[in-house]
Amino acid sequence: MLGVSAGANAWAAPGSKLETVEIVTLRGRQRFQVEIAATRAQQERGLMFRKSLAPDRGMLFTYAKPQRVAYWMKNTLIPLDIIYIAPNGRILSIARNARPHDETPLASGGLVLGVLELAGGRAAQLGILPGDRVLHRIFPKG
Repeated sequence: MLGVSAGANAWAAPGSKLETVEIVTLRGRQRFQVEIAATRAQQERGLMFRKSLAPDRGMLFTYAKPQRVAYWMKNTLIPLDIIYIAPNGRILSIARNARPHDETPLASGGLVLGVLELAGGRAAQLGILPGDRVLHRIFPKG
């Protein structure tokens, strides 16, 4: 299991660059600028201790191979939507408005290649649903 959530007052961790993630929904494409959490250390810290998250920002956790994961909200100060993404780039499941400081594991429900964290409530506001397509370099095109 991974501790989910972000870093201090600055939006991005020092030295990190933002990448674009798009989600294709029935309402159209939704675009986010995300920080990438690819290393174990980045994934363990996630969005912990962050006091805010802009509506168009997020964090994408990437994995070298598909796996089952479970996230929790230890040391997370803000609610998050945790979007579990299957290896084919489709949304497998969504943990909506995960509660700050809650250590209950939120399981992916299957194999994932990535996990996208957004500000709590954004998935519902934008109509993001399981089955929607996520566009990013780690997922196959098509």
